[in-house]
Amino acid sequence: MWDYVLERRELIAFQAFQHVSLVVQCVLLGTVIALALAVLVYRSPAATALANGVSAVGLTIPAFALLGILLAPFGFGITPAVIAVTFYAALPVLRNAVVGLAGVDRSLVESARGIGMSRSAVLFRVELPLAWPVVLAGIRISTQMVMGIAAIAAYVLGPGLGGLIFSGLSRLGGANALNSTLVGTIAIVLLALVLDLLLVLAGRLTTPRGIRV
Repeated sequence: MWDYVLERRELIAFQAFQHVSLVVQCVLLGTVIALALAVLVYRSPAATALANGVSAVGLTIPAFALLGILLAPFGFGITPAVIAVTFYAALPVLRNAVVGLAGVDRSLVESARGIGMSRSAVLFRVELPLAWPVVLAGIRISTQMVMGIAAIAAYVLGPGLGGLIFSGLSRLGGANALNSTLVGTIAIVLLALVLDLLLVLAGRLTTPRGIRV
């Protein structure tokens, strides 16, 4: 397998870059969407329950099925891959953001309002900072989950290391088929660990010192 890696190191490195790029961009987009939705619903118990239900149901949709549905309107390529990965990336973040925002001590919110802070100021200076550790936990879960889903996106000719895995699986028993599958899988696991470590470090830098665990 080592010889296989050395012979194809440039291709593997390029596909690894594509994979990380797809995951990072989709997680960022999914986080923005999820936070916007959470801000809209967290004050309403009914809307909160609906958002939690949508996130739970959404995670039960098989990635292959969703990608297959997206083929009809968008065809093969990057577009269905980005839509599917972003969809799955947003779900854990949405759930955690709603829980985090709804769980902020109401006495702190009322105190902030009592000293003359506007609703938007309370949101950005009190509620979101206090909810951030819970939101970040959702982002970490989302990132780990979509690392694997991004590999499945190779089914619609999406970018990334999934191409190596699918190529190997389609040639099982042939030359280097097992090496191709193993290299793609191991590379995804290693990249997932690296991204999780970076998120842990980001959490240490962005979480207010007073609420760090």
